[in-house]
Amino acid sequence: MSDGLSAVGRFLYEAGTLKQTRRTGWWMAGVRDPESVAEHSWRTALIATVIAKLEGADPARAIYLAVWHDTQETRTGDVNHLGKKYAPVGDPQEVTADQTAGMPEVLASAVRELVAEYEAKESPEAVCARDADKLECMIQGIEYKAQGYENAQRWIDNSRGRLVTDTANRLADELLAQGSLDWLRTALGEGKP
Repeated sequence: MSDGLSAVGRFLYEAGTLKQTRRTGWWMAGVRDPESVAEHSWRTALIATVIAKLEGADPARAIYLAVWHDTQETRTGDVNHLGKKYAPVGDPQEVTADQTAGMPEVLASAVRELVAEYEAKESPEAVCARDADKLECMIQGIEYKAQGYENAQRWIDNSRGRLVTDTANRLADELLAQGSLDWLRTALGEGKP
């Protein structure tokens, strides 16, 4: 196709590989079958909406940034922090440029701008999306710890310590004060909300 939709189609198949791409850092905590990058990105986007709305930022823009924040991992894989010490991953903006090559320019430029904004860490929406990424990791750590993976505490503490916004910090405190199944007990009327 000369209109660039062929390149879009290829990218949509490529993006689907994130459903099988595991978050590798959790293996160091002993988690045998960690969540996928796609699963992580979904909850990150949801959290970005919450943080942005409560911080007075544009929630639609924050979710937009969050959805695209790890798409480069189709090409680089999920390289954990220890791995990055020995083999730095490709620049997210360069990977995104390759991924969007051949797409209609109106789409390709929008995606490149989103990734650049997220990586710059300057706009209120980027700050909210980045906090959402860290908060999602913290929540996942809490859930893994509840499943018996005690080493997940390192990820909980590290993620908690990297939050920037007031909302994310206050929400982290709330999450740490709850159990991962308190929502279910409350929904069933078994506990206090």
